[in-house]
Amino acid sequence: MSAEIYQPLPVLSLSAARVQDLGSLDFELPAELEAGEPPEARGLARDGVRLMVSYCADDRVVHTRFRNLPEFLEAGDLVVVNTSGTVNAALKAIRSDGTPLELHLSTRLMADLWVVEVRRPEGTATRPFYDATPGEKITLPGDVSVRLHTPYRPDQRNRENADVRLWIGTFDVPIPLDDYLDQQGFPIRYGYVTQAWPLDTYRTVYATEPGSATMPSAGRAFTPELITRLVAGGVQVAPLVLHTGVASLEDHEPPYEEFYRVPTETARQVNAAHEAGKRVVAVGTTVVRALETVTDVGGITHPGEGWARLVITPDRSLRAVNALLTGFHEPEATHLSMLQALAGQDHVRMAYAEALREQYLWHEFGDLHLIVAER
Repeated sequence: MSAEIYQPLPVLSLSAARVQDLGSLDFELPAELEAGEPPEARGLARDGVRLMVSYCADDRVVHTRFRNLPEFLEAGDLVVVNTSGTVNAALKAIRSDGTPLELHLSTRLMADLWVVEVRRPEGTATRPFYDATPGEKITLPGDVSVRLHTPYRPDQRNRENADVRLWIGTFDVPIPLDDYLDQQGFPIRYGYVTQAWPLDTYRTVYATEPGSATMPSAGRAFTPELITRLVAGGVQVAPLVLHTGVASLEDHEPPYEEFYRVPTETARQVNAAHEAGKRVVAVGTTVVRALETVTDVGGITHPGEGWARLVITPDRSLRAVNALLTGFHEPEATHLSMLQALAGQDHVRMAYAEALREQYLWHEFGDLHLIVAER
């Protein structure tokens, strides 16, 4: 196992004081704007969610429905999607003293090691459980167990009383772990989702390779019919894979290492789109992270696979992507820093103020935002 997998990522600090005009991108999100159920439960088709299109060049904003996306793209534009599929990454668990827990699998490492998160049920939600200890064995359904070895973050390994959220662990399971998760696991859900939904609810229609702990949700609204309309209009669609880990809404942590794969043909299409003066539209922040990881300082995108460690901030301009389709992100979420790298703080502040004013819905079951930068 390569030790470099566990190098810590730089810590981001996004904003300072809380202000009403979103000047710091630290804003109040009303509870009624948190989408707690999929649009299908609200009587909508997947592509019936709302779409806000914002143009960086002149701060123009258009309000529409996602099914109208083809109207905002041109022949030759390239839409890049993440085909990683969500898995049943949550398991009921119990500590040796009888404490009920919930275990979240995050990232598969080498040598059968996993990054896992220990949480404690609290009503319909869960909260981080910080009392786990190195070497602890936690029991899972079906006479299966997980052994916690050491904190995932290197800076926490020699600190007493550290609030450890992520652990490196191994599983004692008699069948392939993927099969076990299919049998005993269930999708990770956050507190604003008040009831359980089946795994298909958390998967995009173009998912081909299971491996994400949480849904790459920017692509959820696509339907086969909408993709067909895009292609018929001359818009290209290219795949890559980035397996998403668990997020921390409690601590607004920066993203950590995630496995990615950018195929040769996708890299070629990205470069060709740029040469032709067309847009490269990333469907989700996961696509941005994967593409920017393999794009050099000259703006050439290369094929590759490995561990994406890049944390994108406004200090680093984007090289591969000039448009982004994304959901609306939590106040102070590190993804907002990526949006600023594409569009600038002033545009993101304006767009989020507009989204709040127009009552767009947040989170994985919510509405979407297409940010169009200058080509």
